[in-house]
Amino acid sequence: MQFQVPQFIEVEDKIFGPLTFKQFVYVAGGAGLAYLMWRVFPIYLAAPLVGGALGLGAALAFFQYNGRPFIVAIEHAFYYLTRSKLYLWKDERRNKNLIARAAQDEKKPLPVFVPKLSESKLHELAWSLDIKERIAAGVASDDEREDFTPRSRIVAPIRTARGALVQ
Repeated sequence: MQFQVPQFIEVEDKIFGPLTFKQFVYVAGGAGLAYLMWRVFPIYLAAPLVGGALGLGAALAFFQYNGRPFIVAIEHAFYYLTRSKLYLWKDERRNKNLIARAAQDEKKPLPVFVPKLSESKLHELAWSLDIKERIAAGVASDDEREDFTPRSRIVAPIRTARGALVQ
């Protein structure tokens, strides 16, 4: 059976004439804000504010900055203005600390980590590997299978239905 695969999923649907839903909301919001300012403020104060509101609504709806929507540029500008900025170039204190640490590290020999396995742990590991091999081969006795119950946190393969019911 053949199915039709959608091709242009990144393109938004035009809902309100030639505008997408987002564009319509931006334009309608800018026009509504402009109307409210025109009715509330005196003409000499309202004229520049109405122009700004209409311009912002149009920019949000149609303008793209570096191939991305204008709202993303406004978001990045907001974060730039509100977050702390710390620019360091050739920080003298940091360089001195790094040089001092490097000199100390050269004097000390590097410790070699050697894992140690006690006699009992080594014996236990060898025993469990031997039993696992015997269980996998199907030659283990019932006593050996009982040692590998879920209580011991080691799971052994179940060979029979009776073994599944017991465990």
